[in-house]
Amino acid sequence: MYHFAGDGVQQSTGAPAGVLDRRGPDGEAILFQRCTYCGTAVYHRVLCPVCRGSELRTERSQGTGTVRHSTVVHRNTPAARNVSLVEMAEGFVVRGRVMGPPIGIHSGDRVRLSTAKDPVRGEPVFQLVDEPLRAWT
Repeated sequence: MYHFAGDGVQQSTGAPAGVLDRRGPDGEAILFQRCTYCGTAVYHRVLCPVCRGSELRTERSQGTGTVRHSTVVHRNTPAARNVSLVEMAEGFVVRGRVMGPPIGIHSGDRVRLSTAKDPVRGEPVFQLVDEPLRAWT
């Protein structure tokens, strides 16, 4: 699901059938696709959701984003954990976990990628960039 990043942006015009390309395991990053026709950033798609183009090139994300939605999950885990939707700086949305107390993660918090693949759940793990300033917490 999540792939190791190579040396940055792929120079090819697109992967076959929009599949994410994998280069060497230099470091961990989230790879996403960008439509060559309209420039829309998408994550794990075969076709562009805007123009239905099939030529998607693979790019490496910077790893920064903003929490758009966060919820606390108690099911199938020994302890509560949060599941968040993070809008990355490039414009695509990815589901992942933000480190910290599950109740302390809110929409609008800025996050940075900590690891591209959690060994247990297989989803990216983020950490808060700066502590939120909240008067009533």
